[in-house]
Amino acid sequence: MAYDPLILVRLGEITLKGLNRGRFVSRLIGNMKRRLAELGSFEIEQSHSRIWIRSAADQALRDRAVMEEAISRLSRVFGIVSLSPALELETDYEQLKSTLLDHAEGLLKGAGAKSFKIDVRRVDKTFPLNSYELCCALGDLLLQRWPHQLSVRMKDPDLTFFVEIRDRIYLYHDIVEGAKGLPVGMSGRGMLLLSGGIDSPVAGYMMASRGMMIDAVYFHTFPYTGPQSLAKVEKLAALLARYAGRINLYVVDFTDIQLELNRFCPQDMLTLVMRRVMTRIASRLAEEAGAKALITGESLGQVASQTLEALVATDAAADRPVFRPLIGMDKNDTIGIARRIGTFETSILPYDDCCTVFVSKHPKTHPSPEDALRAERDLDMDDLVSQAMARVSRKLIDPHLGAEA
Repeated sequence: MAYDPLILVRLGEITLKGLNRGRFVSRLIGNMKRRLAELGSFEIEQSHSRIWIRSAADQALRDRAVMEEAISRLSRVFGIVSLSPALELETDYEQLKSTLLDHAEGLLKGAGAKSFKIDVRRVDKTFPLNSYELCCALGDLLLQRWPHQLSVRMKDPDLTFFVEIRDRIYLYHDIVEGAKGLPVGMSGRGMLLLSGGIDSPVAGYMMASRGMMIDAVYFHTFPYTGPQSLAKVEKLAALLARYAGRINLYVVDFTDIQLELNRFCPQDMLTLVMRRVMTRIASRLAEEAGAKALITGESLGQVASQTLEALVATDAAADRPVFRPLIGMDKNDTIGIARRIGTFETSILPYDDCCTVFVSKHPKTHPSPEDALRAERDLDMDDLVSQAMARVSRKLIDPHLGAEA
């Protein structure tokens, strides 16, 4: 073949990073290499606002299935604005014409009538034809080959053939939207309180999109919540890991603690005290994991435990910042993100978590921190946290392999 397939990656916010830009690009390339590692060997080169991914000796990208899987994985890497499968060829006009015809043949075979346009970006100004001349010549070439199937339309055509003239020529027709944001690993580490619901996976996704590495903690109350509940959370963590990279999932055996809270707490304060205990345990785990913040999926006013007063009382139990990226969002918007990132269908599986099994029937909606302290006076909080820390198991959640013990 006279051309080689490659992947063209476009950068966005990273290009605004000034003197720190090199660190962001280096981290992004490292993240890309980890996502592609199982698919073959690749050479990754960065130039200006683009990254070029080429096959190494194994020519992996010539396999259509590998190309499609690589595009799918890279579209979930934060820091990438968009990407395209492309063909790379010598800066030779005759070769460009023959490659364009071959490329169009594959797209048009059995496809019926299509409109199209040519979009040329001529970075190499020494190329003998300018952008307008190239558009006209290549468009005429396609019309002569498929006079009854193709027609020119400059606005919203069915097909756009993009041609970039640089030190080499790049030809492509498809632009896949990327995850945008910043490369994971550039904004420290956070500990996500992960339930089986809709909100917390979205919260983790949003913080990962700002470059934060994610660990997660789940509070398991077997047998009140069954193995299906735990499997559901592991599945959600794996779905989130497709964007955030590997996640350490800490599973806390919370049953005895939950029963003790149920026995000694005033019923109208049970939910709030439970969340304060979870916050203390998550803070201890965060300390051990090197996470500088907690992350929750709370939204102001969504339920009784998410009033402003309840959130203030909960935060009083934390020893580090609590990030709530959904705090001002409408529920429908959160659901929209959950659908887009693929967590929604798993989140709505009908398995309880501890927050739904042990819940106040008539919770106090405007508690103060002092109310919380009074509700906890019959509890040995240090002992409860120590009990929890002695009953923690950890699973490494790989984005492609699921949970590893």
